[in-house]
Amino acid sequence: QRQLVESGGGLVQPGDSLTLSCAASGFSLDGYTVGWFRQAPGKEREGVICLSRGGGTISYADSVEGRVTISRDIAKNTVSLQIIDLKHEDTAVYYCAADQYLSATRCRPRGYEYWGQGTQVTVSS
Repeated sequence: QRQLVESGGGLVQPGDSLTLSCAASGFSLDGYTVGWFRQAPGKEREGVICLSRGGGTISYADSVEGRVTISRDIAKNTVSLQIIDLKHEDTAVYYCAADQYLSATRCRPRGYEYWGQGTQVTVSS
């Protein structure tokens, strides 16, 4: 069974940094475009940052430019998201996703085949 499981969410303060991890099982993330997405209450799911299959393309939302990093660890079969300088508006459920055929030119949730269950990130003072 192919599965993605996120971890690392929680309650943080504005200005903090956070690293989320997504572990894949049943398939290798090598050869997959991977992305992190988020959904705040009452809003549509949006792309945060995406990484192409070969690692050559990274796209990210304007709202997180300069604050996010995505990395893939093939040996551990994980993909991580680091966010620095967290803001209240970063509060959302964060999801990782993977797809074998999508490009990472635009980081949009439509079309991704595999999704994790999500992890809550709450930024509050």
